[in-house]
Amino acid sequence: MDVPRELAFLRFDAEVRDHLDRLRDTDKALWLVTRTALEFFEADQACIALGVAGESEARLEFVSSVGGEWDTVLLGDFLAGLRPRVPRDQLFVPIQRYGRDWAVLALRRPEREFSRNALKWARRLSSTISRSMRRIDRLRTADVRSRIDRKIMEQLRPKDLFYQILRGLRSLLRYDHSASILIFEPECGRLEVVAEQITWRKGKSENIGWTVVPEEAVLQMFESGEVHGFDRTDLEWEEWSGQPVAALAETLDYNQAREEDGGQRFERSLLCAPLATSEGLLGVLRIASCHAGSLGAYEVDLVGRFLPQAAVAIRNLKRAESLELGMLEAERKHAVANLARGVAHDVNNTLGSMLPLVQQMQADLGGERFSRQAFEEDLGQLETSIQFCRRIFDGMLHFARGAAKGGGVAHVERALATTNGFLSKRMRRQKIELESRLEPELPAVAAGQSDLEQVVLNLTTNAVDAMPQGGTLSIQAVQGEGVVLLSIRDTGEGIEPDLLGRIQEPFFSTKSQGHGLGLAVCRSILWGMGGRIHFESQPGQGTLVTVRLPIATEEVSSS
Repeated sequence: MDVPRELAFLRFDAEVRDHLDRLRDTDKALWLVTRTALEFFEADQACIALGVAGESEARLEFVSSVGGEWDTVLLGDFLAGLRPRVPRDQLFVPIQRYGRDWAVLALRRPEREFSRNALKWARRLSSTISRSMRRIDRLRTADVRSRIDRKIMEQLRPKDLFYQILRGLRSLLRYDHSASILIFEPECGRLEVVAEQITWRKGKSENIGWTVVPEEAVLQMFESGEVHGFDRTDLEWEEWSGQPVAALAETLDYNQAREEDGGQRFERSLLCAPLATSEGLLGVLRIASCHAGSLGAYEVDLVGRFLPQAAVAIRNLKRAESLELGMLEAERKHAVANLARGVAHDVNNTLGSMLPLVQQMQADLGGERFSRQAFEEDLGQLETSIQFCRRIFDGMLHFARGAAKGGGVAHVERALATTNGFLSKRMRRQKIELESRLEPELPAVAAGQSDLEQVVLNLTTNAVDAMPQGGTLSIQAVQGEGVVLLSIRDTGEGIEPDLLGRIQEPFFSTKSQGHGLGLAVCRSILWGMGGRIHFESQPGQGTLVTVRLPIATEEVSSS
């Protein structure tokens, strides 16, 4: 035994372990190992090769120098566990990750054989590197879970949460086909695809909205909470453990290879994980890969650790959404029930002022006192009164219908430009100075453009109404984490503290001629899109309105 050399390896291994423990990036870890192993083993060349599912050749990831070629078939056979004959001037160090031989560090020194001790040290170095890969993956998993937790705290809409979960799993599992979430609707006993990411395609998946009614036996498998994995052999699915549950995979087998894909992206590995709580089945997480055997026990274990968190998050968000919708519906019913009381006064006064005006106009036309100028003025008053009634009923109908629940995408710059077109003349007439600061290239938000424009117009009109003697209107829009923050500040009259909490109530208004539906409509639209609104005001010091608009996901933006 070469004692000095053995001690040198122990020092080398300890130094490598110490350096790796400081890293959180796998690429940096592999570069470090490649560089230090070259020096310790006195090799001339080195490379890192990764196994590729479904392919016989390994893929070269890092190469220490330009000179020399590597036998990628030999490296692939080694990673596949085929025990190929390795030349004695080469040393292969397997690196385990995801529960399998994931990569190999290959060292070469032409015409100089590696000793038996070198083979022993290579196995020990393999253990050190593999342990570091597992540590980095655990940290990455914790980061993903923490990121999803933060998104939950931001009160995302369920759809946005679904894609956050899929993105997190993609960064951890690196599946090469697709992942999707299907939500279970117990009323009709069906599963519906509500979110799907396909690895080679950007934008909305064609499978969104696909539904299936599972057989009772399949539902019982889902409700058991067990994660099942399948590989396709020929045209049939087989469960990894040999259980007779192929009907489960067949129920979810909707991503058949399309003609335009040439059959190259046919699913051959499938993982089905139920999303369930003590209250019952919520849905199913489905992960697919193009090659049989590329999903396995590691993926099952990792997904299993995410399932409780994902299921509880989805349940809580669906509860919150249901509660908000219930509150909105209750407000709408209350508004309709109080329609006569809330609207009759303003509309009756307006019509009451219109009736004598019309009668006077009829008398003028029938007599000899007709004046074209007076007639035009009377028509102008009638038009103003009719427009006032129309605004009341438009707002009331929009509030009763509710918003479109975040359908489509909208652009803040366009909504502000539209609003400015409506109010610019009035602001000049009232001597209101506009200060606008928009962050360049703001992302689209998850809302209908017309809904967003109505929110911006209502809030800006309120600010202008608050400054009849002039002032400054400041509008700012910046991108935050997952949201666009829109703020509208005026230097007007402000709002009394005891009234601030009531301004969003239907038919409540601080204006003498207000109908009290503008802010109620804004809140209805914002709740539907997953946004929020906040008011700050002091009498005589103006009002600041801050609106949080959720950024549209890539899937929605591309649809």
